[in-house]
Amino acid sequence: MVEDQSPPHSAAGKKKPAEKKKRVLEEGDCLKAILVSGRDDEGRPKEGDLVVFQYTTYTEEGSVVESTQIKDGGKGVPFKLVLGRSKMIAGWEEGLPTMSRGEVSRFKLKEKLHFGDPECPVPVPEHFPTTGTLEFEIHMEDFFKVEVVTEDLGVLKQVLNVGDGWETPREPYEVRIRVTGRTRGGAKFIVREEDPLHFTFGKREVPDGLEKGVGTMNKNEKAIIHILNPSYITEASAVPELPTQAEELQFEVQLVQIIQVRDMLGNGAVIKRRVKDGKGEFPVDCPLQDSILRIHWRGKLPREGGRVFYDTRAEGRPFEFRSGEGMLPEGLEMSVRLMLPEEISVVTSTSKYAYDNFTRPASVPEGALVQWEVELLSFEKMKDWTGMNFREIIDDAEKQKSTGNRLFKEGKFELAKNKYEFLLREFKHVNPDGEEEVKELSNAQISLQLNVAACWQKLKDHVKAIEMCNKVLEGNPHHVKALFRRGTSYTASSDFEDARKDFNQMMKIDKSSEPDALSALSKLRKAEQEAVEKARKQFKGLFDKKPGALSEQDEMEKEAPTDVDKDKDENEEDIKIESSLGSQSSESVETQKEHNPFNFRTAGINFIRKLTGGRCSIL
Repeated sequence: MVEDQSPPHSAAGKKKPAEKKKRVLEEGDCLKAILVSGRDDEGRPKEGDLVVFQYTTYTEEGSVVESTQIKDGGKGVPFKLVLGRSKMIAGWEEGLPTMSRGEVSRFKLKEKLHFGDPECPVPVPEHFPTTGTLEFEIHMEDFFKVEVVTEDLGVLKQVLNVGDGWETPREPYEVRIRVTGRTRGGAKFIVREEDPLHFTFGKREVPDGLEKGVGTMNKNEKAIIHILNPSYITEASAVPELPTQAEELQFEVQLVQIIQVRDMLGNGAVIKRRVKDGKGEFPVDCPLQDSILRIHWRGKLPREGGRVFYDTRAEGRPFEFRSGEGMLPEGLEMSVRLMLPEEISVVTSTSKYAYDNFTRPASVPEGALVQWEVELLSFEKMKDWTGMNFREIIDDAEKQKSTGNRLFKEGKFELAKNKYEFLLREFKHVNPDGEEEVKELSNAQISLQLNVAACWQKLKDHVKAIEMCNKVLEGNPHHVKALFRRGTSYTASSDFEDARKDFNQMMKIDKSSEPDALSALSKLRKAEQEAVEKARKQFKGLFDKKPGALSEQDEMEKEAPTDVDKDKDENEEDIKIESSLGSQSSESVETQKEHNPFNFRTAGINFIRKLTGGRCSIL
């Protein structure tokens, strides 16, 4: 048999084969004669084991057909198969699991158990006999449990010592490994025991097969990575002595350190690199939820030679803050949430997630790339409401809601929304006692729901704002503020008729809301006029065509789009948030000029209805 070709006995599918139907053997189909007894006390190979053996194939007359053994003309390189995964002739499937380590046996197989099998899963080698009886002399050298790293069985892992935790490295992580590399003949080509090898995933610094194997390991795990397919022996900058022409390699590896490198947003804007491991299990021991944290941090400007612009250690005390309250730049806080106690990480952030939307230190230039070196000293989770009475819960909720209101005022609408939504979730577990408490809790929930709707409006998601207002109106159809807020979102979504209904309903329910409703109706009419004008240009010439001859407007006739922001002052909308739980009064937090987007389809339909008296249905 030719060793540098994919042998017919070991061709492997890319997927685990389906469960085989049980084979029925008749007397004489598979005969076994033990020539040399093995070490029976060490057990026998099982499914999932890598079996390592030498073999010689004979015809019934005793002629050698092929062999791995030197005495029979082979190269002396043992053969390797994974029981239950590698494709092989049926006789080997039956015979190999019966052998012990060191055993030499001779198997006599009828043609239905070798290449004469009509359903033989491996191709028949050229000039190989497929009829009659064949005999296989097999010397079982070794067998052991392996984990399949690649589906083609080209990379396998033999675990020597189990590691710690469950975290495994991946791109763009870095790792430090103690490693010894050997060729198929056992010759060493790399030994990095005292000075561990440091490499980065995805940088082609080690052979592809080694990287794939290490990618399945945990910290402190020790294993042997078997690379049986030469396509995984790729050139590697960190292993210049690598024998790239080898057909098979073996790496004994101990994973010393996993250096977690995370692209926090998936676009390179915020990169967190762990330089000192913390205590605990990632991520269950990280401050993922809002917590009280104590950190030391130092800010640098990498494009200015690493100039330090702030250092808490120089200040003489750590920085203590509550996460989720906008007390740190966004890029820094999102990274700290994924740290373990006593961990030190370096966070590199573009200006967008550093100081573009946060108070910028005087010494940090606008648009600067920033690097923070941060150590998480400790954290404690925010106290929950377990054991509190109703009044204490409401008082604590008021404080947290006030924080949300502050974040809203600062334009941190996502953080404010998260704070309000957290309280709404927690309120689901509160059990009020008596009619008064039930009413107070209901009012508190409504107040938070309206604030969430206000946040969605600021975030330009009017569909979700409408959904939140609907929740309020399901329980109280006459809630004026919910009608007003929903009406403004309907206006922004070009649902003018629904918006008009909400504003008119306001005035019917509460005469004191008339000024707000009339102002909103005025803005609605202006938005509607702009939408109709846009639709008029969008569908210009539509009704000059004969029935059935609708066509797109000529390119030469298209006009520049209308600037819907030209009268922002007239479209200005006051978005208010509830500042007190359990109250329908509202406090103006800030007035922002909000662009009123509209839906071209809705505007077009409204325009055509105006022209056709509502009879047109072509759109």
